[in-house]
Amino acid sequence: MRPDLVIRLLPFTAAFVIAYVLSGRGRWLGVGLGNLTAQVSFAAAAVPLMFAAAVAVQLWLTRRRGALSVPAGADDAWFQAAFYAVNGPIEEAFFRGLVQGALSVAWGGPIGFLIATSAYVLYHRLGRWTWADTFATGLVGIPLGLAYWLLPGPPSLLGVSLAHIAATCGFLGPGPYLLRRWRLV
Repeated sequence: MRPDLVIRLLPFTAAFVIAYVLSGRGRWLGVGLGNLTAQVSFAAAAVPLMFAAAVAVQLWLTRRRGALSVPAGADDAWFQAAFYAVNGPIEEAFFRGLVQGALSVAWGGPIGFLIATSAYVLYHRLGRWTWADTFATGLVGIPLGLAYWLLPGPPSLLGVSLAHIAATCGFLGPGPYLLRRWRLV
């Protein structure tokens, strides 16, 4: 996880902060709460759904490949969950706020959504994920990109960040830990 901080999270954060400052705190970056009712409602529905869906996809992929990377124990699963609580909002700020937001302003919502979501999915391949795992990130990127674009009110990273954390925890860390603990794999 240390390399992730230096190679991915710090550059993503720096790019987002620079864009935020240079844009005059552009609303398209999603820093505000947006329509708080819509954001909280989306998160309330998406968090359990994304966690459960990610666990199900991980179970299916694990059975296909015959291997599962599981945290060493409950403490490690909680540590990973804490890391994902930082990782999720940073990835959302970069891919939804910066990339999708900027491209949507420049070329329109559909183009911004398509390019940012494609970049988000393919970016995971750089981490040496298998193609199956990489394409599974589309099950997160597509609904979160649509939510960022289509939820009422100004864009907000709130709901999509919470859903991203849940999906990542379901796919990595706590989700696989539970699959092993419940003897499903």
